[in-house]
Amino acid sequence: MRIGRWLCVLGFAWLAAAPPALAAPSQSFAEFLKAFEPKAVAGGISAAVYERATRDLTPDPRIPALVTTQPEFATPMWDYLDARITAAKIQNGKAALAAHAAAFAAVGKRYGVDPAILGAIWGIETDYGRVLDNKRLIRPIVRSLATLVWQQRGRALDEADFIAALKLVQQGPLDENTLVGSWAGAVGNLQVNPTTILQYGTDGDGDGRIDLVHSLPDALATSAVFLRALGWTPGIDWGFEVVLPQGFDYLLADRTNPRPIGFFAERGVKRANGKPFPDATTPVFLYVPTGKDGPKFLMTGNYLALKGYNFSDSYALTVAHLADRLKGAGEFRTAWPRGTKFPNLAQREAIQTALNKLGLLKGASDGRLGPITQAAYAKFQASRGEVADGFLTYEAYQELMAATK
Repeated sequence: MRIGRWLCVLGFAWLAAAPPALAAPSQSFAEFLKAFEPKAVAGGISAAVYERATRDLTPDPRIPALVTTQPEFATPMWDYLDARITAAKIQNGKAALAAHAAAFAAVGKRYGVDPAILGAIWGIETDYGRVLDNKRLIRPIVRSLATLVWQQRGRALDEADFIAALKLVQQGPLDENTLVGSWAGAVGNLQVNPTTILQYGTDGDGDGRIDLVHSLPDALATSAVFLRALGWTPGIDWGFEVVLPQGFDYLLADRTNPRPIGFFAERGVKRANGKPFPDATTPVFLYVPTGKDGPKFLMTGNYLALKGYNFSDSYALTVAHLADRLKGAGEFRTAWPRGTKFPNLAQREAIQTALNKLGLLKGASDGRLGPITQAAYAKFQASRGEVADGFLTYEAYQELMAATK
């Protein structure tokens, strides 16, 4: 992956580290729909299609709670993985990939994306298509996106996705009732947003239509093309679980500065499974998601492509690990630090305020503890002679409060 592409995807990944709060709507839903029509028409939607798609539409009452409780941001990483990588998920995934072996092989050969990665996304997003008939989870996305725009959750792409969904309805083959997906507006087997479908939608089965709900080949091809656009490089892995030597400098865990695998190997970093690294020139970054006592990884640019698909590290690592499990690999060799106590929202905000006072962080104290805040805390740890793993725990909160009294 070119460094420019790497930093582009990385920048996207840092746009949000926690779900935004919803603002109170300034008008009724009916008033919003009427006021939005000129914008939709200016975006290429015919007045007739807009009227038909929004006629008798009501807001989805589930949306406010769902926006503020997304598990990618509210759940410890190990709990998130445990819930999604089960023995049943692995067994069902192997069976699903075998049942559709020709489709997976074809898309892998044509687009150079690991079929197991696509299978893992399929499994995480829709349980290998099983939930697509669940009307509690999968509903018409025109309603979902209209609700999100009306509720003003602060995501810039919601409005664009709403117009894109109407455009998909306008051009078919799916209409406002059969264009279905999640509450957040993602469509079909591998859950792709409407704006992405307009740009990367691909006819995988050759029938002249693009239908990500009813055609698995279309869904696989679209996600593969999208991942390639996000920087997926054929022929390299997403990353490697590693073991660090005693006294290793954790400040080298810097995803803004990729280095060749050889750089880390020369400093005593080894694969956790004991196997040799592949090409030592492959650029990677060291990722220590749960501190010195948890699993550690050298990540390639393909991991960042997964974060472009969904910017949550928990999501990206779950997809990556499930893909390996579908190929027969075992669990991570290092255990998660499951007894960790984490700060609450007020304490997370206080952590950022303290790091600002210490001159290690700039910006608002919003409680979103992403890579930037973690890097700032790692510098604080290093200044005190501690292992600079950047792991923001309740103990980190206590330490920072004591240091800024």
